[in-house]
Amino acid sequence: MSLAAVLWRDNADLALSARNHPFVTGLADGTLPPEVFAGYVAQDAFFLESFARGYALALAHSPDRHGLDAFAGLLAGVRDELRLHDGYARQWGIDLSRVEPLPATLAYTDFLLATAALGNLGHTCAALTPCMRLYAHLGQSLAGGDDRYGDWIRTYADPAFEELAGTLEGLLDTYAAPDDARTGVVYRRAMRLEVAFFDAAYHMR
Repeated sequence: MSLAAVLWRDNADLALSARNHPFVTGLADGTLPPEVFAGYVAQDAFFLESFARGYALALAHSPDRHGLDAFAGLLAGVRDELRLHDGYARQWGIDLSRVEPLPATLAYTDFLLATAALGNLGHTCAALTPCMRLYAHLGQSLAGGDDRYGDWIRTYADPAFEELAGTLEGLLDTYAAPDDARTGVVYRRAMRLEVAFFDAAYHMR
């Protein structure tokens, strides 16, 4: 079993917490209040800009052509996600240039950027991977639900997003030292921050 698969398995409890969170179940059945989703979109747009910077730092620290090409492709994928958020912002009149990040958002972005800035590529991949794998998992598990938030669900259920998540997991397997316990600590921290992000968005605090 690959390292990425082991880490995902070992954090199945947090993935289940995310899937069962009322924010996510509200997306699935369409009962999530629109103002809560709008607040989430604003926070996620702020987060994704830092996520893109994390990819850019990983690209800069890549030791070979494989890493350069792969992280460049992943960076382009974040750009597509940001375009989705721009569409939501226009629909609901959200000014993404004036977003006030919640403490949970800042905790996550600070963690990502601090990890990526240190230059250990394996740890950077471990910090970035949970977001991608969890969103692919959620999109696929919610597919076919209520269509109120269907655009969001279809974005993350799309095979193209699964491919991006798989690419990042492959980079984790390539660059993380298998005997480095810190990799698992970083991965679990990112998973905890994912659940906290949904919770903060749901409660708008």
